[in-house]
Amino acid sequence: MASVTITGSRKPQPGRSAPAGAARAQGDPLVPRMLLGKRLRELREAARLARPGAGLAIGASESKIARLEQGRTRAKLRDVAGLLDRYGTDPGERATLLALAEQTGARPWWHGDGDIVPRWVRDYLSAEQAAKLVRTFETQFVPGLLQTEDYARGLFRLLHPESEDEVERRVEFRMRRQRVLRRRPRPLNLWVVLDQGALWRPACAPDTMRMQIRHIIEQCRRPNVTIQIAPLGISGQVAGDGSLTLVRFPQQGLQDMVYLERPDNAVYPMRRAEIEHHWHIFNTLVTEAAPPEQTPRILAGILATY
Repeated sequence: MASVTITGSRKPQPGRSAPAGAARAQGDPLVPRMLLGKRLRELREAARLARPGAGLAIGASESKIARLEQGRTRAKLRDVAGLLDRYGTDPGERATLLALAEQTGARPWWHGDGDIVPRWVRDYLSAEQAAKLVRTFETQFVPGLLQTEDYARGLFRLLHPESEDEVERRVEFRMRRQRVLRRRPRPLNLWVVLDQGALWRPACAPDTMRMQIRHIIEQCRRPNVTIQIAPLGISGQVAGDGSLTLVRFPQQGLQDMVYLERPDNAVYPMRRAEIEHHWHIFNTLVTEAAPPEQTPRILAGILATY
């Protein structure tokens, strides 16, 4: 999850107020889309219909049914109603699913900053706020959820040179994301495996790196945060070509999300075998990295070199 890059247009969105996105977190449509899609797939399979047959019921393509069932698109009430008619859904569940369909059109929590959020990262940002746990492996930079303001500011100046106002806006957005680690009553459980290279790389000034490393040491004390330091170059041996993030939701039965961030896009593997494969990769990284109780000592040693 390199830094979960925030790029995009430099023009402010009309009518935008900076903190508004946080207030919309409860209405984020991602989880309703996933829950509705999962149930629609179960009902279709129970009715012994293939996706093309379901599509005929509402005059839609097979690919549209697939997108609905995968939670990748807003659900129109008339489409959901037509599918439920075809599946013979009982009135009680029909009312519940139609209400869920309405929630799929809600504005996501990041809506107020949509002009600086690339399309490929939007589903991940929604998932991060809804998750019960996030596990991430990073090779290039300190993960966004652990960054200090100065470190984030330095990265934005390095990777996306622009006006200071825009830099500050992106920094504020990143800090707002981190509230999920302190939410009540159930903060996000975060498990990070960090390649040592991300700490040796001079991404920011030495003073900034010292503050950042101290901040990571402080985060190790949080009961909901686990941090491990991996040997240099472990990515090529175990994880392939970049960062890896796994998301698990609190809602029972929802499929885990895999997020693979790349320089200018991201990949979301969705097949069960792919998801299991990436969990295996992360579990291997956990065994190859130093145990969490050694992290403060390792970080103190790196800190001394700055």
